[in-house]
Amino acid sequence: MGEHPDVTRRGFLGTTAAAAAFVAAVGSRAHAQGMDNLRIGLIGCGGRGTGAVRDALAAAAQLKINAKVVALGDMFKDRLDGARQGFQALGAQQELTPERCFVGFDAYKKVIDSDINYVLLATPPGWRPLHLEYAVEKGKHVFFEKPCAVDPVGVRRVLAAAAKASEKKLAVVAGTLYRHSPCYRETVKRVHDGFIGDITAGQVYYNTGFLWSKPRQPEWSDAEYQLRNWYYMTWLSGDFNVEQHVHNLDVMHWIMGGPPVKCTAVGGRQVRTAPEFGHIYDHFVTDYEYENGVHIMSSCRQQGNTTPKNANSYIGTKGRVDPSQMIWGANPWKFDNPQVFAGYVLEHVNAMQSMLAGDPVNEAKQQAESSLIGIMARMSAYTGKEVTWDFAMNKSELDTWPEEWRGKDPSFGPMAEPAVAMPGKTPLV
Repeated sequence: MGEHPDVTRRGFLGTTAAAAAFVAAVGSRAHAQGMDNLRIGLIGCGGRGTGAVRDALAAAAQLKINAKVVALGDMFKDRLDGARQGFQALGAQQELTPERCFVGFDAYKKVIDSDINYVLLATPPGWRPLHLEYAVEKGKHVFFEKPCAVDPVGVRRVLAAAAKASEKKLAVVAGTLYRHSPCYRETVKRVHDGFIGDITAGQVYYNTGFLWSKPRQPEWSDAEYQLRNWYYMTWLSGDFNVEQHVHNLDVMHWIMGGPPVKCTAVGGRQVRTAPEFGHIYDHFVTDYEYENGVHIMSSCRQQGNTTPKNANSYIGTKGRVDPSQMIWGANPWKFDNPQVFAGYVLEHVNAMQSMLAGDPVNEAKQQAESSLIGIMARMSAYTGKEVTWDFAMNKSELDTWPEEWRGKDPSFGPMAEPAVAMPGKTPLV
C-alpha cells in the first residue's frame, strides 16, 4: 500500500534543533532535490487551498527550509484575489506578483509551468486526475487534497500518474491527515503488531450537519453555477461520502491492510432536497465485506440538528481499538497525548523530509484506493446493486465528466445538471 515507515511522536514533531540537525545531515541531497529553495504554487484558492499553503510554510519553517508561495491559480478571479490579499500578511514568505497569478480553466497549467517546485492541488476533486497528470508530466512535487478522483476512470488515471511519479522520483503526498498524525500512527502500528488479535468486525462513522451551499445567481451560466456550488455535484465532489467520509474510509483501508472485496450500500436525499443542494445524497449506510469474511459497517450523513459522530471502531479476537488513541482488552494501551494532532502540517513535513532524504514519498496509490472505496459505495447506493472491488477497479467505465466538455476545452455556458440517482433505475456502469 506504500505506507510510510513508522515513526514516533517525538520524531515527527521534534524540536527546532533536531529538525536543523536533520537538514544538516542531508544538506548535500537537499540542494540536489531543490529543497534549499522551496517555491510553492497553489491551484485552487479556497479555504482548504489557502490553509494548505500556510501548513506547507509551517512545515518548511520546522525543517529550516527556505520556502515561499510564488504562484496562484483559480477558476475565478474573486477567489484568487481574496487569496492573494490574504497572503500579503505572509511578508517575505510570499512573492505573488500579478504575472504569477492566473485565472481560468488553464490556470493550473500556468502555475505548474511557472518557476515552482512544489504544487498544492486543492480544486474540487473532479479536476484532480487532470491536474496530477500535468504536474507529474512537468516534474513537480505534489500535495493533493483528498479525494483524488470521483469515478473509477479517474482513479485509474491517478494510478497511472502515480507510477510515473515513482519513476521520476517525485513526492506525491495526500491530504488524508490521519495517516500523518502521531496518535493514529502509534495506535494503528500496534493493531498491525497484533494487540487486538484478528479483526472480526468494525464500524466507521462520519455523521455531521449541513455544510455551505451556493444559491444560483442570475449572472451565472449553468457551468459556473455547478463549479461554484461544486460540493453538490457528483462529477465535482464525488458525493459527500467520497469527499468527506474518505478520511475514515482511508483509516479503514489502513487498518484492514487492503480494500474490501465488495459492498452493498443504501442512501438517499431525505432532508437536503432544495435546488441549492444539487443532486447528491445526504445519507449513506454501507456494508463492506473483506476477503476473510469480515464485515465493516459504514455510516455517514450530513443532516442538520442531528447527533454528530466521527469515529472508527474495530473489534478483534483480543480486544477493540479506537484508532485515534486507545486499545482495550488483553493488551490495553493509550496514546500518551491524544491532544497532539497536527496532521495538516505533518503532511508537508513528511513530504519534505522524504524529498530531503532523496526517497520521495508517494501516497497516490493508497489515496486512489481509499477514494475508490467511497466511490464503490456511492455506485452501490445510486444503483441499488452490489459492487465488487474488481468491477470498480478494473471493469467499470463510469466517467462523470460533463458531456458538454468531452473532446473540447472546458468553457462557461450551458450544462445539464445530472438527475438525482434512483436505486433500481440508475444503471451500474
